[in-house]
Amino acid sequence: MEKDTDFLAYFTDSEMRRSGRMTKAQKRRRKQLEKIHGRPDPEAVYKDMKHLLEVVTGGQPRVTILSDEHETYPRILMELPCESTHLVTSSKERRDAGNPLFPINLVDMLIRHSSANHKRETISWSKRRQASAERLAVFLVWRNYMKGRREKERGSPSPAQERGMIEHRISVRELLERRLFVSLIELPGRWVDYYWRKISTRVLPRQRRHELSYAM
Repeated sequence: MEKDTDFLAYFTDSEMRRSGRMTKAQKRRRKQLEKIHGRPDPEAVYKDMKHLLEVVTGGQPRVTILSDEHETYPRILMELPCESTHLVTSSKERRDAGNPLFPINLVDMLIRHSSANHKRETISWSKRRQASAERLAVFLVWRNYMKGRREKERGSPSPAQERGMIEHRISVRELLERRLFVSLIELPGRWVDYYWRKISTRVLPRQRRHELSYAM
């Protein structure tokens, strides 16, 4: 996410092994499930975050990255082809408007507020990783092009307006007035997989793909 505009530029998802404090019974259950379905790639977060940073920093000679204390970032930044300045904010810092990570903390709050599947306690959780990514893509369009940056400022510009990409907020009618064909619009690597519904969920035997004849 761009700090100065709140523009949500890109996202990926990573399959992760259950971690944290577990009872002996929960550890046995995890072992049984991994024996049946396999264990997630332990390097998944590193690979997906590296891909994300390669996409959003592509073509830039120098970048400034603001992040939390996740240990993956320094390793990735050393491998990027551009110069980088890494500013780290502790997770213990107060998460108000003065926090350097306020834009991403705000969008995290908006995701939880706007999408029932992302609330902490819910029966609406996404049953498929693919479905969760699709919902996040819808949120990205709404946040970037249809919603103002500031809730309390009447007529507040959208993040895309702040970037100079559009002159006004996009309405639902404008958004849906014409079809956009994937064969005519280049998508970044992971988004190609999301479009064709290639993201699988291990425990589900049936994985539906996007194979419509007139989708191109």
